[in-house]
Amino acid sequence: MPELSLNEWLLVASGIALALIVCAVIVAFICSSAFKNSIAQSQSELVGRLAQMSQYSSLEQSKLSQAIAEQRVSLLNMIDEKLLKITQNVNEGLKQSGAKTDESLTALRERLIMIDAAQKKISALSEQVVSLKEILSNKQARGAFGEVQLHDLVVSVLPPSAYEFQCVLSNQKRADCVLKLPNPPGVIVIDSKFPLESYQALQNASTDRERLEAERFFRQSVTKHIKDIAEKYIIPGETAESALMFLPAESVYAELYANFTDVVETSYRNRVWIVSPTTMMATLNTVRAVLKDAKMREQAGIIQKELGLLLEDVARLDERVENLAKHFEQSTRDIGEIKISSNKIARKINRIEEIEMGAEDLSAAIEEKKETKIA
Repeated sequence: MPELSLNEWLLVASGIALALIVCAVIVAFICSSAFKNSIAQSQSELVGRLAQMSQYSSLEQSKLSQAIAEQRVSLLNMIDEKLLKITQNVNEGLKQSGAKTDESLTALRERLIMIDAAQKKISALSEQVVSLKEILSNKQARGAFGEVQLHDLVVSVLPPSAYEFQCVLSNQKRADCVLKLPNPPGVIVIDSKFPLESYQALQNASTDRERLEAERFFRQSVTKHIKDIAEKYIIPGETAESALMFLPAESVYAELYANFTDVVETSYRNRVWIVSPTTMMATLNTVRAVLKDAKMREQAGIIQKELGLLLEDVARLDERVENLAKHFEQSTRDIGEIKISSNKIARKINRIEEIEMGAEDLSAAIEEKKETKIA
């Protein structure tokens, strides 16, 4: 085999390549024709299936539309029912809420009326408190306040004959009130005192020094009142051996007995008994019991006298009853004797009747004998 040159080899290679390309083109042409046929066939099948799917889709779409319409109708009906129920519930709730609101408004109106009335009372009370503060700031007015409170307590418990206000004693001292009790103890004087300044100073003390000064001031004030009452209103032979000092404030009374026992002991030594409105009420009730007992003792003599007269009347009644019993016995004897006499008279009358009956029988027998003889 002869050797080929490079060019020849290149020509041979080029021819082979060209032949291969031609073959590839032919094969590609052949394949493209088959592919086109298969594509055409597939398109026709696809068109048919698409037509079937379109029909099926139309049917399903109509069914779905019908189902949706039915579902919509049922849903609308359900929604209408729910809305109706909701409307009814809302209406009932509104009615109940309206009724409750009316009740609440009525109650609120009543409360407002009560609050308004309470506000008016508070305003009036505030005015009274202000006026009371003004009264208590004046010594004369404060004394009158205590006297009025004492007057109300005494009048509410005791009878009018058991007390006297603003009584002038033999030493020309005027007592706020005197209790007229029998001896002993006799007339008891009550004097009203209100040491407000010293008590307020005691309450307002903020330091130990102020506290000590206020305590000394309060002790001196109350002790002076005790000694004044003992000197003015305990008169031998005219009043009782003791007197009462009336404190119209329970707070002052409590402070005195809680923290000032030395002042209380001073009142005991001077025979001046310190009383508050509460203890004054208890004292007055005791006085009323004493007056009632004294009244009963005064009436004891009259009761004994009446009992003696009653015993005399009873004795006289016994005597008259006995005399009446004697009269009854005499009457009984007289009646018995009368019955005896009447029995004797009745027997004699019977005898006379028997005698008369016997005479008639005898005359009848004589007549019969005469007739017999004649015959």
